[in-house]
Parts: sequence; C-alpha cells; structure tokens
Amino acid sequence: MRLIQNMTTIAEYPASEYSAPNRAIKIAVIGGSGVGKTALVVRFLTKRFIGDYERNAGNLYSREVQVDGEQVTIQVQDTPGAEMTDNGISLPDHVTCSIQWADAVVLVYSVTDRSSFDLIDQLHQLVVRSSGPNMPPIILLANKADLLHLRRVDSQQGPILAGNLSCSFYEVSASEDYSQVHGAFHRLCCQLAKQPPPVSSSSPPTSASGVTEKRRSLLIPRPKSPNMQDLKRRFKQALSAKVRTVTSV
Repeated sequence: MRLIQNMTTIAEYPASEYSAPNRAIKIAVIGGSGVGKTALVVRFLTKRFIGDYERNAGNLYSREVQVDGEQVTIQVQDTPGAEMTDNGISLPDHVTCSIQWADAVVLVYSVTDRSSFDLIDQLHQLVVRSSGPNMPPIILLANKADLLHLRRVDSQQGPILAGNLSCSFYEVSASEDYSQVHGAFHRLCCQLAKQPPPVSSSSPPTSASGVTEKRRSLLIPRPKSPNMQDLKRRFKQALSAKVRTVTSV
C-alpha cells in the first residue's frame, strides 16, 4: 500500500492563507533498489514504519516543520533504485534532475546487500558530475542495521567509505529506531537552514510518472491600453489605401 501519493503535504504547522511562503529545504534520496529509501523518508516525515511499499516511481514528499525556530517546508524526493549492470549503473534519467534540483543528497545502502554498498562510490561520482561547482551537502545512510543475521557489509566499512567521500555517516534502522533516522535527517536540515537560500526553482524535478513538471506563473501580464488617436490614424490610412486601389482599378 502506498502511504503517501505524490505531492501530498503532511502539514504539522499549517501556513496561513495570506502568510508568506515558507523556505523550502529540498533533499534527494538515492541508492540501490530495495535498500529502504521510501521507508526512511516516510519514517522521518511521519514517525511511522510500513514494511511493504509499491515499487518506487519517484515520489515527492513534503512536510511543514520548524527547524531551529524557523518554519520551513521540507521536500524529499524519493528516487527509483539504481542497479549495477555490465555497462555500469542503470538508473532513470530524472535521478540526475533530482540531484540538480536538491539542496542536499542522501546516499543510502543496505547492510544486508553488498551490491548496494558497492554502488555508493559511483552514485557519489554522479552527484559530483551533476552538481557542477555547487556541490550539495551529502550524507551516507546505512539502513537495516537491525538485521544482524543478514549483514553483508561490515560495520566499519561504512565510516571508512564516508571518510573517503568526505561526508557524514549514520547506520540506522528504519523499522526499529525512529530517533536514529530523525537525527540524521534533522541534522542535515539544520545545516541547510543555516545556509543562505539558494536562487533556484522550487518546482519538483519530476512527477510520479517521470514527466518533468514546470511551475507556470499565475500572473498574466496585462496588455497596455491602446492609443485611440493612433488607432484612428491607422484606420484612416487603411481606408485611404483601399480607396486608391479601387480608383486605380
């Protein structure tokens, strides 16, 4: 069962109809298939855990919260899973758009899936290439830490990789420990809230169907009032030209 449809807002602090729009903090979550990206996002935003989700189609989740006393809108772009192929990484095109849209990126792997861990370095390279000179903050999350009997990635390998990538590391369990998940995302949001708001589009990079959406302005420029004297002059000129044409014929 899908818990939240695309663009659904879970309003913790409803904004007034006439209040100024909140600052948006935009986060993209990327990683391999089945590592628990959706579970982590929903756990962070709702405190709830549901073990079964539909295949991720790239949903955008949003919630209004307070970060360090400032009311902000947190937008989290949950992306479809990447997979390793003989030719490298296979992932939808709009994942790159999500990275370019985001203020920060969360890389996720599962401690029970060695291949998802091996993907992280290439995904990090994708973030570097897609971001250009404006490199966003990145954190590395190792999920499913509660499944000790299924562990395939040693607990020391995550911190070593994070050190090589110069990013923060957290080993969490979306199913059993809300405080760990919340702490990782919350610290990232606090870091972003202290930075000046970037000048960029707040529109989500993709919809659930993967089609790019663009926010259209609701204000249509009002045309200037016509100069009536100028219109009369042009009308007379047109009539005169018509008369001359008929006379010559």
